[in-house]
Amino acid sequence: MTTPTNPPTSAPATSGDATRAQPGSDTPASNGATGAATPPLVQRRGWEGRYFEDFAVGDVYDHPLGRTITATDNTWFTLLTQNTARLHFDQHYAAQTGFGRTLVNSTLTLALVTGQSVIDVSQNVMANLGWDEVRLPHPVFEGDTVYSRSIVLGLRPSKSRPDVGVVEVRTHGYNQDGDEVISFRRTLLAYRRGHGPQPPALPPLPDSPAAR
Repeated sequence: MTTPTNPPTSAPATSGDATRAQPGSDTPASNGATGAATPPLVQRRGWEGRYFEDFAVGDVYDHPLGRTITATDNTWFTLLTQNTARLHFDQHYAAQTGFGRTLVNSTLTLALVTGQSVIDVSQNVMANLGWDEVRLPHPVFEGDTVYSRSIVLGLRPSKSRPDVGVVEVRTHGYNQDGDEVISFRRTLLAYRRGHGPQPPALPPLPDSPAAR
């Protein structure tokens, strides 16, 4: 009868296991599959938006996000804002209009395209001063996907607030076919760098790769 050998006190590392640096060891942690040292952690801040000093007249921002407008979006926004125009939520009624189908609420289009521009234009806004020259050259229907871009038209310091500047942009919205569905001019107050509210600092990341 063969006496079984004692099992190992710990399982050996397989080719897919990563080795880790031991406390007090000068040996860097490595990836068992490649043998490469684990790179050090580098803490970086995410996109914080533009401050007044970051704009230049003539800059064009193609905003990164598109949005497909659903029937739920259209009905919800219309009823939420107490808009009783039936061509936005009554398909039978809308079919009898010149559009022949349900029309997206134009103030939803305005809100959406304004929102799409925030990442590039007004993430550091103190206040909106107004929308002007709003134009709706093409209808938007449920199922359309809307994209947008903004052009910087003007910049000037605020006469009453040294911590902000006045930014004027023209924003255009387009559907999936490239038809312009909305345009408007917007004026806003943007914070100067170092003057806007800041989010709380997150705790520092651990230095040890073993803590990842």
